[in-house]
Amino acid sequence: MSLYHPSFERDNCGFGLIAQMDGDASHRIVRTAIHGLDRMKHRGGIAADGRTGDGCGLLMQMPTAFFEAIAAENDWHLSRKFAVGMLFLSQDEQRADEAKFILEKELQRETLSVAGWRKVPVNPDVLGEIGRASLPQIYQVLINAPVGWREKDLERRLYMARRRLEQQITDDKDFYVASLSGQVIVYKGLMMPADLPSFYTDLADIRLKSAICLFHQRFSTNTSPKWPLAQPFRYLAHNGEINTITGNRQWARARAYKFNSPLLPDLQQAAPFVNETGSDSSSLDNMLEMLLSGGMDLYRAMRLLIPPAWQSNPEMDDELKAFYDFNSMHMEPWDGLCGYRNDQWPPCCVCS
Repeated sequence: MSLYHPSFERDNCGFGLIAQMDGDASHRIVRTAIHGLDRMKHRGGIAADGRTGDGCGLLMQMPTAFFEAIAAENDWHLSRKFAVGMLFLSQDEQRADEAKFILEKELQRETLSVAGWRKVPVNPDVLGEIGRASLPQIYQVLINAPVGWREKDLERRLYMARRRLEQQITDDKDFYVASLSGQVIVYKGLMMPADLPSFYTDLADIRLKSAICLFHQRFSTNTSPKWPLAQPFRYLAHNGEINTITGNRQWARARAYKFNSPLLPDLQQAAPFVNETGSDSSSLDNMLEMLLSGGMDLYRAMRLLIPPAWQSNPEMDDELKAFYDFNSMHMEPWDGLCGYRNDQWPPCCVCS
């Protein structure tokens, strides 16, 4: 008799985080993250062509010196405070130019200016047949902020500009903003982890340095693999499933009119805040992004979205329990991984 049963099998994405504790950025961190990503390829799906993954990528701290060097090489002026957008655009030049035009228009509304457009150097030869068939044009846009802007001011106005842009371009087959930030940048796509630095030659450039790298290898279970659905997303890498996703999305739509912040007086222009057509993880990323843009701190935002099993936990401090009780009145949990109830204590072995 065996304790094993096939129902206990759970194939999930693989992800990891590597950081330099003293905050010193280096290319070694990037290389180590890519090595770690390659070691988790068994945690991701592989298409029938044997070369197309379900998606993998890196989210890293903005490599400021790298983009300052790129700007100098192209004779672009970069302000002291700048941002970089990583965009997937249509292979149709007319549609790609239209997306660029709309983005520049929305950035101008925010008093932001474009320093330059850079076609990201890539090597399609390392892609599988399936990944190459849906390969978008990949561009970076370097954006200057006005003098005196604080870092979070820039992030908030970039968020609003991007949301208005996305409302005007609804075909996700031809357009996606992988990242648009002055703090972080995302390199991702439908390739095998080992091929990530071969595809994005930037990742093999020793000038590209970071003190933090979040990496993810996807195992697609509820959506077909697509370039935009590769992870990490703009803020997180998530190891689904979110079993409550239908309810979470519907509640996000129903309470959209309630979301407001003095830091974003025009926040309602960004509605709807959560997509209902992408993966469950992308919807969670949408909600986290909105909460952080509105001024909520990261700890509360994450514990609002994904609280532990706190209701019947006799070991939890009363003040911490009151914190979760208060938050529970504002948003329901985004529960995932297995079907356990959020009030179950102790939690199941899988989710503990």
